[in-house]
Amino acid sequence: MKRLIRTLAVGATAVLSAVTTAMVVAPSASAEPPCPDAEVVFARGTSEAPGVGGTGQSFVDAVRAQAGARTVGVYAVNYAASSDFNNREEIARTVIDGVRDAGQRIEYMSTACPNTRIVLGGYSQGALVAGFTTSDTAPAGVPAGLVPAALPAAAADHVAAVVLFGTPSEQFLAQYDAPQLVIGPNFADKTLRLCAQGDTICDGGFTGAPTVAHALYGVNGQVNEGAAFAVGRL
Repeated sequence: MKRLIRTLAVGATAVLSAVTTAMVVAPSASAEPPCPDAEVVFARGTSEAPGVGGTGQSFVDAVRAQAGARTVGVYAVNYAASSDFNNREEIARTVIDGVRDAGQRIEYMSTACPNTRIVLGGYSQGALVAGFTTSDTAPAGVPAGLVPAALPAAAADHVAAVVLFGTPSEQFLAQYDAPQLVIGPNFADKTLRLCAQGDTICDGGFTGAPTVAHALYGVNGQVNEGAAFAVGRL
C-alpha cells in the first residue's frame, strides 16, 4: 500500500510539473499578433461568402508577392454583401454597415498599429463600400444621421492607397436610385479605380445582367496592376 501511495504521489507530481511547465511555456491564445508593415482592408463583392472574396484574395496575394520582405496583414470587412437589389433599404443598410466596419478598422489600426500602412480595397458592391468609406460628407439624398461620420484626418493619413475593382457605374446606380459615389478629397490622389474591358457593371453599359468580364479581375492581370499601385505607396 505504501508503495502504491508513493507511486501515485510521484506520478501526480510529474503531471503537475508538466502542466505547470506547459502553462509557463505556451503562449497566450489571446495574445495580439505583431503589427504588420501593411494591412489590406478589403470588402468582398455581392453574394460572396464572408471573407475577402475571390478578387480580394487574389489582390492580397499580389500585394504580398510585390511587398518583398514587408509583412502584409488582411482584414475582411464585415458586412452582408446582399444581392437583394430590389430591396433598396436592405442594400442601403448592408453598404452602410460595411462603411462603418471598414472605418472602425482603419481608426483602430491607426492607433493600435500607428506604423502600419493601410490599403483599402473592394470589389463590385465592396468597391462602393470602400469608396464611400473615403467620403467626407453623406452621399447626396442620404440623411447625415444614417451614415457613419467621416474618417478623422489622422486616421485617413494612415491609408496609403485605395484600390477599387469593378465599381458600379453612375448608370448602374441610377437604375436603383442609389447615390453616386464620390471619393473624398483626402483620398482622391491615392485612389485607383479599375474597370475591366467589357465589364458592364462599371463601364456604363449595364443592361440587366453582369458580363463575364466582371468576374475576371483575379485572372486578367488587374489585381497585379492594383497591387503595384498600392505597394508603390506604402
